[in-house]
Amino acid sequence: MLDLLDNKGIYDRFDALREAKGWSLYELAKRAAVPVSTVYHWKERLTLPSLELLDSVCYAFGISVVDFLMDNDELIALTDEQKELMGLWNALTGDKKKSILNLMKTMKE
Repeated sequence: MLDLLDNKGIYDRFDALREAKGWSLYELAKRAAVPVSTVYHWKERLTLPSLELLDSVCYAFGISVVDFLMDNDELIALTDEQKELMGLWNALTGDKKKSILNLMKTMKE
């Protein structure tokens, strides 16, 4: 699993995913709604993304943060229902995710 404190590892994973999509750094920033300067700071390994920004970048790539952090050879055993939920979750905007989380919290009580 990728270490959240590993600047180089996180950026290298971003870069590999970005190159696989054929995106420039500008395109990645635009799709993730992240300032271009922030992406360049990551590139120079000056800063680590917050979890919120990491989620934005992962959303742009169409993957979950968990998928991003897992090594290629690591497998997560999810049920079909969990996979469906993750797919639906990844398609939501940040505001919709917050709404769903609030709803789930009220249902839990």
